[in-house]
Amino acid sequence: MAGKAERPEIVLVPGFMQGSRSWSAVLARISRSYRAVALEHQAHDFEGRLVEIEAATAAGAALVGYSLGGRLALHVALRAADEPGRFGALVTLGTSAGIEDPAERAERRASDDRLAAWIERSPIGAVVDRWEQTPALAGQPPEVVAAQRADRIAHDPARLAELLRSAGQGAVEPLWHRLPALQTPLLALAGDRDPRYAEAAERMRALAPHGRARTIPAAGHAAHLEQPDAFAAALLEFLDEHLGERRLVDGDA
Repeated sequence: MAGKAERPEIVLVPGFMQGSRSWSAVLARISRSYRAVALEHQAHDFEGRLVEIEAATAAGAALVGYSLGGRLALHVALRAADEPGRFGALVTLGTSAGIEDPAERAERRASDDRLAAWIERSPIGAVVDRWEQTPALAGQPPEVVAAQRADRIAHDPARLAELLRSAGQGAVEPLWHRLPALQTPLLALAGDRDPRYAEAAERMRALAPHGRARTIPAAGHAAHLEQPDAFAAALLEFLDEHLGERRLVDGDA
């Protein structure tokens, strides 16, 4: 029986109001080649989530994060900037390195604080209804929206408010100036119908020493849900390049 290398670990980090099931379609497409784990957060604050991600990710593994999850993954990778090889690869989707302008960031923080206060006093059904109308998610097919609802309804409004206050884009310092120190290979992805984040991905590529950017055709903000085949193909191509020596091949056992 042919020997095999240890299967590399891929840790998938969900976005705001998501859970591990949001990665199900991607897991189904990459698990033949890689041992992938979709993180189910227990912490409900910024620092707690960073610690969870660090604890879940073995040395040399890859981090993949969507939206807020991508921002968290980027923070984690930069915290390990002085540990060469700590992460084998980093892939972000629909992610920005933060809001640079102090006035704009303060305005966003105030807006997020108001939203958090409303979330705290509202039933989760109303919170989910409002979140599904977020402009960044506009245009998602009804079946994609419906598939996410069970995860969203399972959240506690008080915990969502806590996370928004501590990890929202208004609350967290931007990372643009730190990207030149990122030694982990980076692939910044965005849907081609998500121009704001496609622009952010291109800028991240330009600043990171080992950065690349790519858009997913016919996709908005949540390309992993809207176009899972194209997203998984882009992900596997990048992972194979950087973790391919440990890739599980058909016939290994």
